[in-house]
Amino acid sequence: MDKTTVIGLIVAIGAVLTGALLDGIGVASLMSLPAFLIVFGGTVGATILSNPIENVMRLPTLLRCAFVPRGYKGEELVDLFVTLATKARKDGVLSLEKQVSQLDDPFLRKAVQLVIDGTDEEIIVEVLKADIAAMTERHRSGYSMFEMMGGFAPTLGILGAVLGLIHVLSKVDDPTKLAGGIAVAFVATLYGVGSANLLFFPIGNKLHARSEEEAHLRRLILQGVLAIQAGDNPRIVRDKLDVFIAPKHRQSAATEHGEQPSAQGARAVEAV
Repeated sequence: MDKTTVIGLIVAIGAVLTGALLDGIGVASLMSLPAFLIVFGGTVGATILSNPIENVMRLPTLLRCAFVPRGYKGEELVDLFVTLATKARKDGVLSLEKQVSQLDDPFLRKAVQLVIDGTDEEIIVEVLKADIAAMTERHRSGYSMFEMMGGFAPTLGILGAVLGLIHVLSKVDDPTKLAGGIAVAFVATLYGVGSANLLFFPIGNKLHARSEEEAHLRRLILQGVLAIQAGDNPRIVRDKLDVFIAPKHRQSAATEHGEQPSAQGARAVEAV
C-alpha cells in the first residue's frame, strides 16, 4: 500500500469534514443519495461515453495502481546491472542466459535477451525506445480518464444543484422548507467540486507521476544493457547508471568490490 496516497486522502477529506464540523455543519446534512447519483453516476457515464470500452475497463486496475505501487527501486536496478556486467565480463555475455529466465519484468528480460542474441546497438535502442513510447502512451490514456472525471464532476455538481433548486422552487408555497431545500440542493455542488479536487485530479496526478517514474527506470535499463553490450567495467556501469538515481541512494565507489548487490531488481515493472 502506498502510504502517501492513503495519508494524503485521509488528510484532505479529514480537513474538509473537520472544517465543516467546526463551522457547525452536521455530517448528516452533507448526505444526499440523489446528489451522489447525479454527480458520481453522471461522471462515470460521461467517462464511458468519452473513452473506448477497453480503456474504461481498466479503471479498477488503474485505481488499484494508485494505492498499491508496483515495480522496483532505481538503486536495485543499478545493483542488478553491476552484477550482470561482472558476470558478462567474467564468463561472457552468453552466460547471462540463465539469469534472463529468472527476471520477472518483461521489459528487462527483453532488453537483456537482445544483448545475449548479439543484436546491434542501434536496433536495441530502436526497439526499447519504441517500447517505452508505447508504454507512455498507454499510461497517458489511463491517467487522462481521471483528469476527465475531474472536469466532469464539478459541472455535474452544478447540474445537481440546479435540479435541486428546481424542485425547491416548485414548492415555494411552503416557505418553511425553502431554506433547507436550497441547502440540500447545493450538496451536489459540494460532491462535484470535492470529488474533483480530492479524488479524481489527485489520482490522475499520482498515475502520471508513476508513469514518468517507470519510463525513467526503463531508460536506466536501456543504458544498462548498452553498457553490458559494450563490455564496460562494472564500476563504469555503476557510474553510468548512478545518474538515474538520487545521490543519497548511490553506492560508494570505495565499497564497489566488497558490495553484495541487491537481488530485488527483477521485480515486475509493468504497472498497467
